[in-house]
Amino acid sequence: MDPVRFVTTPGFFESSRSDLNRILAFYGLELTKEGKLSHSSKVSTLDEAEARAKSLRHKLQGRDIHHEVLNYCRSELIQNNYFHAVLEATKGIAERIRTMTGLTTDGAALFDEAFAISHPLLALNSLQTESEQSEQKGFVNLLKGIFGAFRNPHAHTPKVVWKLEEKDAIDLLTMVSYVHRKLDASIRTPYDARKQQLDA
Repeated sequence: MDPVRFVTTPGFFESSRSDLNRILAFYGLELTKEGKLSHSSKVSTLDEAEARAKSLRHKLQGRDIHHEVLNYCRSELIQNNYFHAVLEATKGIAERIRTMTGLTTDGAALFDEAFAISHPLLALNSLQTESEQSEQKGFVNLLKGIFGAFRNPHAHTPKVVWKLEEKDAIDLLTMVSYVHRKLDASIRTPYDARKQQLDA
């Protein structure tokens, strides 16, 4: 199951890996996309093994989810833990912005400072036109909405109270993936370079 053997047949690799993982699940193991074995929770029935094979993580892979999403909630996805997968993925947005800018704040304060129109540390575009500035402001509002609607309730509400269905988790994690792709394409401004010089 070395991935290099399936360079020309990636679909066959994924279907074979899924079939193998149905068996490995009974032993608390899973074969990753890298062709490595990793630990997971054991299953004891065929239904559980089938459910594992059709897990949230596999559905997300079908949507070509950004790798940064998986970096922050990989273990939660293996366990189909929707509640904590969403919590960790949304927290990962703020952590990545802090890493990119050197800022130490969180939530709305972090987003406002990182993407401020007058002196942004990160810009989605040249910010020269009203439409470009509107895109920047809208992105900040999207970030605040994600945190207000999902990160904050998940951080302060017990899992047994805050119900989250798989389809909602998939939609939210897809939105987080979109945010990471926008961050990939963002521009570090002269303000950001100046801040990093001062911090050094």
